[in-house]
Amino acid sequence: MDRANAYEIELDRNPANYAPLTPLTFIERAASVYPERTAVVHGARRYTWKQTYARCRRLASALARRGIGIGDTVAVMAANTPEMVECHFGVPMQGAVLNTLNTRLDADAIAFMLNHGNARVLITDREFSATVAPALAQAVHRPIVVDIDDREYDGPGELLGDKDYEALLAEGDPEYAWQPPADEWMAISLNYTSGTTGNPKGVVYHHRGAYLNGVCNIVTWGMPQHSIYLWTLPMFHCNGWCFPWSMAANAGVNVCLRKVDPAQIFRLIKEHGVTHYCGAPIVHGGLINADAGLRLGITHKVSAMVAGAAPPAAMIEGMEKIGFDLTHVYGLTETYGPATVCAKHEEWNGLDIGKRAERNGRQGVRYLMQEGLAVMDGGTMTPVPADGETMGEIMFRGNITMKGYLKNPKATAEAFAGGWFHSGDLAVMQPDGYVKIRDRSKDIIISGGENISSLEIEEALYRHPAVLAAAAVARPDPKWGETPCAFVELKPGAAATEQEMIEHCRGLLARFKVPKAVVFGVLPKTSTGKIQKFVLRRQAKSVQAIE
Repeated sequence: MDRANAYEIELDRNPANYAPLTPLTFIERAASVYPERTAVVHGARRYTWKQTYARCRRLASALARRGIGIGDTVAVMAANTPEMVECHFGVPMQGAVLNTLNTRLDADAIAFMLNHGNARVLITDREFSATVAPALAQAVHRPIVVDIDDREYDGPGELLGDKDYEALLAEGDPEYAWQPPADEWMAISLNYTSGTTGNPKGVVYHHRGAYLNGVCNIVTWGMPQHSIYLWTLPMFHCNGWCFPWSMAANAGVNVCLRKVDPAQIFRLIKEHGVTHYCGAPIVHGGLINADAGLRLGITHKVSAMVAGAAPPAAMIEGMEKIGFDLTHVYGLTETYGPATVCAKHEEWNGLDIGKRAERNGRQGVRYLMQEGLAVMDGGTMTPVPADGETMGEIMFRGNITMKGYLKNPKATAEAFAGGWFHSGDLAVMQPDGYVKIRDRSKDIIISGGENISSLEIEEALYRHPAVLAAAAVARPDPKWGETPCAFVELKPGAAATEQEMIEHCRGLLARFKVPKAVVFGVLPKTSTGKIQKFVLRRQAKSVQAIE
């Protein structure tokens, strides 16, 4: 016999008890509650939350007057500047979708993104004109081009636009009556993957996910109200891991930085009392290896967040030695940036520094607002045993997983097969329920039928005192199929030989895992500091092994 659920009868959603989630409400609240608190610092420029909110509303208003509305794409090619912060609010206030472009990509890649996303407007910094100009020449439909001419930049570049950004804002209404999205599932941003094996895929975020991960960053990191955040992480990367929205919710301070430079970072930490910053392992490594004199005068607690497939334990130890409190997170473009965290336990403090680094180097457990994290057999879709040995693929499900790939239903269906998002990262589940990455599926080295983790080799390489950066990839071998080949970037002034590096690895690894060749030089990296292994794999094909 069916019974009606009394709790659902005549108890309906209405404007008094339900509102779609959107991070745009964060800035409205910050401007209302803390209007005179500093929101953005960039060189000599300072904006309060009231001023920043007004500038965002001017941007939304100016876009509206140009016919930009729901579902239109506004692309932005910019450094970490106030304009980039404002675009994270002003563009979606008008219902448009924000597409932040990777400033390190070439003109062909940028042209593809502008065309694939059908950008109606392009807001671009003068610094990147050498890339943007030829990209615009390939545009199927030329977007409205708006220039950012930042006074903190004095390098080469030309103005390409129909309008200057400040002039555009001057046209807008600071009291513009923007409306939240009618549906929180509406797209808020478009982020392209790296596209190392073909055209990049357009990852679509929704307002709900951006809201939840914006709040989750604060909760997960334990950020105090009015934190001071330094923009070492590019805002174009997964929308700065959602931190533009987090900092509005926090009513904190965005300290802008155009380019990662250890001397500048330490200066800004001291000058502004920076409490938090994020970055890839290479960013933190640069701080560890910088002149110790640059750190003098930093007496307050600095919290750092690192993300990467597996930051080396040597880097984690180094951050502890310079006194920075490091939190390790993991995620992908498809998960709004961070979606797991290596949640710390007090009892770990009693371990020696090496064991603490090992614990903190794991990818950890799901973010509070991600509903599912599993390590599963990709074929059977069954969880692997929590034995720390059996490898499977990391999979996610929940509210901070993308809507899907723009105009690519096949890739979307493959990514969500079985009701989970397939990350492509291979990992083990440890007995305490913490995930530990072993490798990317495409980076695993198969030698004589044995799987070798490139990350395990890199961990050993980073233990050598002369190593600044390292990567291991497969090298074709007529006998074994593949053998490990190491690429090493040495610290300034350091020296090491190939044989020395191989002997070092022999002391830390099983013999079949030891690199058969070591190549020294500057490693190719993406704009976010990730080493481009696909480049190294091509190079490894011609590398001779030591017999």
